[in-house]
Amino acid sequence: MTTGWQLLWRPAKHEVIASALSDSETSGVVITGAAGVGKTTLARSVTASLPGRTRWAACTTSSSSIPLGVFAQWVKPTDARDPIELLVSARESLLADGPAVIGVDDAHLLDQLSATLLHQIAVERTGSIVATVRSGEAVPDSVMTLWKDGYLRRIDLEPFSRGECVSLVESVLGGTLEELSANVIWTQSGGNPLFLRHMVEAALEAGTLSEVNGVWQLRGATTVSSGLATLLENRFDSTDPEAVTVLRLLALCEPLDINALVELAGEQAIDAAEKAHLIRIDRAGPDLHARISHPLYGDVVRRQIGTASARMLRGQIVTVLNRHTPTSAAGRIRVAQLYLDSDQTADTGLLVTAAKDAVSLANAPLGERLARTAFEREHGMQAAHLLSRALMWQGRPDEADEVLAEFDPDDLDEGQLVLWGIPRASIVFWSLGEAARAREVMELLRRRVSNPILRPMVDAADAAFTIFENRLSEGMAMAEAVLANPGAPKQAVETAAFAAGLAMPLAGRGGDFIDIAERSFDAQKSTDGLIRMLARYGEVLALVYTGELDEAEKHAVAYGEFSSSGEFLGWAVAKMMTALVATSRGRFAEAIPTTKQALAALNAETSLPWRLPGRLLLARAYAGSGRPDEADRLLTEAAEHSGPTVALFDPQVLAVKAWIAAARGSARRGVELSRAAADAAHRSGQFAVEAEALHDAARFGDRKVSHRLQSLAAVVDGPLPQLYARHAAAVADSDAGALDAVSIDFEEAGVLLSAADAAAQAAGIHEQRNARRREIESVTRAMRLAALCGGASSPAIRAAARPLPVTARELEVAELVAAGSSNREIAERLSVSVRTVEGHVYRACLKLGVSDRDGLAAIIREGGPRRHLG
Repeated sequence: MTTGWQLLWRPAKHEVIASALSDSETSGVVITGAAGVGKTTLARSVTASLPGRTRWAACTTSSSSIPLGVFAQWVKPTDARDPIELLVSARESLLADGPAVIGVDDAHLLDQLSATLLHQIAVERTGSIVATVRSGEAVPDSVMTLWKDGYLRRIDLEPFSRGECVSLVESVLGGTLEELSANVIWTQSGGNPLFLRHMVEAALEAGTLSEVNGVWQLRGATTVSSGLATLLENRFDSTDPEAVTVLRLLALCEPLDINALVELAGEQAIDAAEKAHLIRIDRAGPDLHARISHPLYGDVVRRQIGTASARMLRGQIVTVLNRHTPTSAAGRIRVAQLYLDSDQTADTGLLVTAAKDAVSLANAPLGERLARTAFEREHGMQAAHLLSRALMWQGRPDEADEVLAEFDPDDLDEGQLVLWGIPRASIVFWSLGEAARAREVMELLRRRVSNPILRPMVDAADAAFTIFENRLSEGMAMAEAVLANPGAPKQAVETAAFAAGLAMPLAGRGGDFIDIAERSFDAQKSTDGLIRMLARYGEVLALVYTGELDEAEKHAVAYGEFSSSGEFLGWAVAKMMTALVATSRGRFAEAIPTTKQALAALNAETSLPWRLPGRLLLARAYAGSGRPDEADRLLTEAAEHSGPTVALFDPQVLAVKAWIAAARGSARRGVELSRAAADAAHRSGQFAVEAEALHDAARFGDRKVSHRLQSLAAVVDGPLPQLYARHAAAVADSDAGALDAVSIDFEEAGVLLSAADAAAQAAGIHEQRNARRREIESVTRAMRLAALCGGASSPAIRAAARPLPVTARELEVAELVAAGSSNREIAERLSVSVRTVEGHVYRACLKLGVSDRDGLAAIIREGGPRRHLG
């Protein structure tokens, strides 16, 4: 892995340095920047690209105390002690072959005599100089005057940007770096190339940075390599011990209120740490907070603190912080974590409250740790409830079920029964896929829970199960009753919103759910961050189905603002929102990597059911990109989540199969499967899905769905069903002008692939009517839109892009031949005789000037003879 690290090209800086070294008005450059930012690497790469010789000298702490120590190798052997004679000797050796480039690394460590020599060369312009100086260090006056007086041009080298960090790390890993992990790596390294390299190599060695389904993920705390630790430890060894004490405190609890830090360490120590650039003081409203100046400093200092010392220091911090009861979730979590690792004992109530906070913030691993500690201490139901939820979200249903199995429901009161029963039913239903067993638990709750505050929680959970069983009408009624109940607790409201959010958009009531989302989430504190994120997914789904794609994209971006590695599950749901919007637009080049990252983040010991909609999105994007085999593979993997507990997605599975068939060249089979998807959606009340599936059928050439779409346009929210109906009517009437018009409207609505399909279908009709100019215009439009979709493919686009002198059926047969199907397989797929297929193959070969099936397959795969559009 080490050999993979190479200089990340900085063309702008490279050009500035090279220009300064060849400029007759200056004597070179001085490059300043923090340690490890890449000053020396950049300087040496520039000098290596220049003609002539470069003489490099590297200053060290030991050489700084020796006159001409850094240039000692160029001083001729002599017993003389005259500094002038030594200067002359070094100068003559350095410039013996005429003007040269003199490189000085860490010039702030130059001894006085060496600095004088460098100053003379610069002033007299007898050579060019490239020097590096570490920012924040004292620099000899004779060196500093070089850039102050204009002899050297000063260039400040900044750390890498986030994009540069990601590019470098991905080039080393040879794969995609998860965006959430990239944020952590960039933040922790501060963009410092040296720190970045050490951090990544240490994470690879520790196994915290690993590849999952083609995506590299960082899970767990960042680590510091021994080499980097040694470098930073050497710096701390020469720093005021009081300043290091401040660093130790912040390494265990950051940030700290300045008043608390003064009480713990004293003002003098804080001043010393600030002057040494180890910490920084930030203002947050009226308060001042102290932070470590670079995240890796904290990692290194924590390595130096022994277990006993760390426990004692955390105990001291807790004592000070506890004088003011934390009022925020972050404050409670921080105090609880400090308690767990300190020499003091936390109140169990604090641990339970902090665990609830962690779960509400979608940080399941942290919620697990806090809840487990509380549960092991007192075995209370509230701690068990939180622990089971945290385990379920992380794909560990068996462990979650074991926690709840310790309780006998007959011994529980109504409140405890709800805390026990809802997660138990959820684990059994979604994680284990046992609908009947989950129903038994829910029946128990319905018999025994009558409290008007608790009953909505049972109803909301039941609504979610009912909707996932694809009983939409019943489930939506239950969810809406909870949402309309002013006395329903927050957890019930969130669960009901989650259930309604996955059902109402599919039922064609996206507009209704958008209103519900605004009411339900306004000023509401989340009780389960992941349930909240899934409800937000429903909000984006509603915006997509009502045609408000720009608004959907804004929401998806807003909900994706996660930075903590512990929140990767919520982050994954947010990425699925982004992929949903991109897929709906037809931007598959964006949707594919986004969905892959989401699926990798949802990887768990037991596959999470929330991967199913992500897999369907990815399969749809692959099929729309003309990659049916990859789409089929995804669909096969998605089959691990099937049956009554995910019946909600059955129509979508059929719709994806339709696109796979179309991608393989069988538009007819695509129509059949699209109609099957529409029928399945209609039976369950998924009217928006029905409209979408019928629209797919029209895009594949079906002329018999227009009236059905017209009736759906009256009951499904948003403008898209009307566009679908217009498109289908134009296909039925072979109206090229109407297809061109609806293509324009699809594009304005942001549904680019539908716009491309309509234009491509218009082109075919213009061709049949010898409307050459209109044909060219429609083809050009279709190709432009397909390009915007990342080179998307569909039967209509392929026909427009590769128009051949064959009939539609001959082309369909030819594409199946190119896909490797035998004549018998083609006959079975098209429901015709083998002799009919042979006839189509013969006529296609004759028209295309090839002699056999192999030639036919080759010409289809190569794109066929292009239409001359001149």
